[in-house]
Amino acid sequence: MKTAIQIFVLFLFMLTSVFGQTAEEFYNKGNEKYANNDLVGAISDYTEAIKLLPEYAKAYNNRGNPRFDLKDYTGAIADYNKAIELAPDYALAFYNRGKVKNMMNDYKGAIDDYTNAIRLDPSYINAYINRSISKEKLNDISGAVEDLTRVIEIDPKSKLAFYNRGIDRFNLQDSLGAIEDFTSAINLDSKFALAYYNRGKVKSDLKDYKSAISDLNRSIELNSKYAIAYYTRGTAKGH
Repeated sequence: MKTAIQIFVLFLFMLTSVFGQTAEEFYNKGNEKYANNDLVGAISDYTEAIKLLPEYAKAYNNRGNPRFDLKDYTGAIADYNKAIELAPDYALAFYNRGKVKNMMNDYKGAIDDYTNAIRLDPSYINAYINRSISKEKLNDISGAVEDLTRVIEIDPKSKLAFYNRGIDRFNLQDSLGAIEDFTSAINLDSKFALAYYNRGKVKSDLKDYKSAISDLNRSIELNSKYAIAYYTRGTAKGH
């Protein structure tokens, strides 16, 4: 009996290691290589981890990331699919698969995945932000505003959420709401050139030319190569 147990333990060890390296060690090496932008090397290490531990959901998820970066969208989705199959409550895998679908212009599919990520983690800020972007692609601007409003409720210091909601409000012809959001973004980041530009553009549309020029001046100070800001400022000065 003792011999049989020893053989079984040895068998398990062989399953989970190659040349003394465990699946977790390969996984960690893959993470390190990915952080250093060695995408091919990362894929190789994650693959070794999966060979040793075929149920390793995190390794499938993480292997999908360098495949996504290498524009191997089919391979990335296959990995995220497997991660979700192994761990149906894996919010990050749903989120990552949503990103791939968005890149493939499958905006409805992306929204479904972001929604699942949010269902599993109701405070998943990036999932709300990315879902809002996919909704914009489908011209659901009001839905995008709802998502960005939720982000702001979770994190009142998210300058990106205020900025993006300002763009959406402007597209919904809520100019005053757009100005309010661009102002909030600027209050959070006084060097946010795009927020100054867009606030100046809205003010110019409202014929508040003096204040518009001030914002456009600031935008140009922060980004002297921002050609459209010069054009918009010139238009404002012409009134």
